[in-house]
Amino acid sequence: MDKLAIVILNWNGAKMLRQYLPGVLKHSLGQAAVYVADNASTDDSLSLLRAQFPEVRTIVLDRNWGFADGYNKALEQVDAEYYLLLNSDIEVTSGWLTPMLDYMDDHQEVAACQPKLRSVAQRDHFEYAGACGGFLDRYGYPFCRGRVFDSVELDEGQYDTPMEVLWATGAALLVRARIYNNVGGLDGRFFAHSEEIDLCWRMRILGYKIVCIPESVVYHVGGGTLPKGNPMKTFLNFRNNLTMLYKCLPDNELRRVMRWRWWLDYMAAFEMLILKRNLGDFKAVCRARRAFKQWRHDFDGDRQQIQAGHDRKKIPEQRRFSLLWQYYVKGRKRYSDLP
Repeated sequence: MDKLAIVILNWNGAKMLRQYLPGVLKHSLGQAAVYVADNASTDDSLSLLRAQFPEVRTIVLDRNWGFADGYNKALEQVDAEYYLLLNSDIEVTSGWLTPMLDYMDDHQEVAACQPKLRSVAQRDHFEYAGACGGFLDRYGYPFCRGRVFDSVELDEGQYDTPMEVLWATGAALLVRARIYNNVGGLDGRFFAHSEEIDLCWRMRILGYKIVCIPESVVYHVGGGTLPKGNPMKTFLNFRNNLTMLYKCLPDNELRRVMRWRWWLDYMAAFEMLILKRNLGDFKAVCRARRAFKQWRHDFDGDRQQIQAGHDRKKIPEQRRFSLLWQYYVKGRKRYSDLP
């Protein structure tokens, strides 16, 4: 068994592998085994790996299983104490693994952690998809230390202390293999988007902790598979977020939150249509609402099991305020300005 297995899920990402895999190998070999799990790519990814990266262990999947089940299928073939799920568009830095591994070894109650994510495009800024650790507001809207909605902060060291969070980014997620497998891994039905939040929330409900370790720094391109503004991305984000809430919210909150989300989601849809003139995203939100209604009872068993493990204590990383109110009415667009 390896202590740590870095697993990069790839789908037609030969360009990213050429650019960022050498850095992963340079700064990780000796501390970790490096895998690339290929989601039935049609580009030259596999021939590239054979020719230029023979030290990489390759897992070939039979079709494109998406992000969530792609990782589940790949990790079934990996024997390690820790998994590190790493996007192919991540630029790692010297010594990036040591702070996270040391913290996990010293804190057995922690199920998963993430490094600080900065942007490849603006290297002194946080990166949207995880920044310095994630939270949820009372209505299920995610935000991060360093990123609230579309407002991404300059990294001035303001969040450079380790902190317990509700969710760690799937772009660079280090998780205990035992706990990952015990909770059933990522929910493959999500395909992509919100699956890491769902996973971390489920682990948090069971009493495990999730932490951001900002001493470890990586840089992320982001939006490589589905760029922002793609209607499919909008559809997956809304459908999966609602499904995650249905699974994880306690009984005394579920009905109220879902009632509010009906109004808030359709308000967002009409804003996309009228103010932004984005018919594709408008349709995507409406389709996501319909899809959630059609499949939500497929998750009744999941909900029952998750709620049975709930200790009924408030999870402090699920904040009690409305992020929409704080951001749009109060004008609070930095994490440090929030209640």
